[in-house]
Amino acid sequence: MPNRMPVITFGTACSPIPPPDFLISTFMDAIKVGYRHFDTASIYDTEEPLGQAIAQALQQGLIKNREEVFVTSKLWCSDGHPNLVLPALKKALKKLGLDYVDLYLIHWPVRLKEESSFYFKKEDLLPFDMRGTWEAMEECSRLGLAKSIGVSNFSIKKLSQLLAHATIPPAVNQVQMNPSWKQTKLRKFCSENGIQVNAGSSLGATGTFWGSCVIMKSPILQDIAKAKGKSVAQISLRWIYEQGATPIVKSFNKERMIENLQIFNWELSNEELDKINQIPQCRGFTGEVFISPQGPYRSIEELWDEL
Repeated sequence: MPNRMPVITFGTACSPIPPPDFLISTFMDAIKVGYRHFDTASIYDTEEPLGQAIAQALQQGLIKNREEVFVTSKLWCSDGHPNLVLPALKKALKKLGLDYVDLYLIHWPVRLKEESSFYFKKEDLLPFDMRGTWEAMEECSRLGLAKSIGVSNFSIKKLSQLLAHATIPPAVNQVQMNPSWKQTKLRKFCSENGIQVNAGSSLGATGTFWGSCVIMKSPILQDIAKAKGKSVAQISLRWIYEQGATPIVKSFNKERMIENLQIFNWELSNEELDKINQIPQCRGFTGEVFISPQGPYRSIEELWDEL
């Protein structure tokens, strides 16, 4: 696990993206109520406002020094070329106004043609050079520009391939994980190999491009929440925490920001855990956008290495 990575991560992905001033104010609120780990990415377009919020928090004395905040950013697929990894991180650091990130992740095991946008074409999909890209990530670590390095959306097979040649093993695998997508086998593999699971879509991640209401509307979670005097979100986040993963939460509502931090000093009973295990499993974001008949992944099963 990366050094001193806080248990709860504040996510910054949103669509449509709000104005910069709103984001800066929101991130400042998150710092004020106690968040110390922020997850961003080049594709989120939130690096700059996050950096400004951190600068203002330092200026106002909300945090004493840079070391009090843990910042994760991610390499987008169009920069997933060995020669573009370091320049991409330097660009991210410039936007953030920081000398280093605490954690830098490969966003997807996918490579796109250079300059491809979020709305890329199928012909922009290229074979992923895992070895070359990871060697460039290791260089970022050796230069001190990323304190830790890791991956996102990697399957067991892809992690195994990476570990076979990695000099610096990935510290983190950020994946979709919640009671409706438990990732049991992947979590076991990560635990056995010293890789921390960072749980994205922890509350189902409702959004324009992915997610569903399956968590917030789950009758099982609603019943448990009512019985315990907690919110459905708190039950889901506590479940993730009890599995040994670190949840990513995202709310721009200050009351819910505070609520999402209140998952400690209580626990789920064995009976409640058994009920949660009965929740039907359904992947949120399938990765369909990365599938192409002529591309490196011709089916969703190939992307996730499922039989």
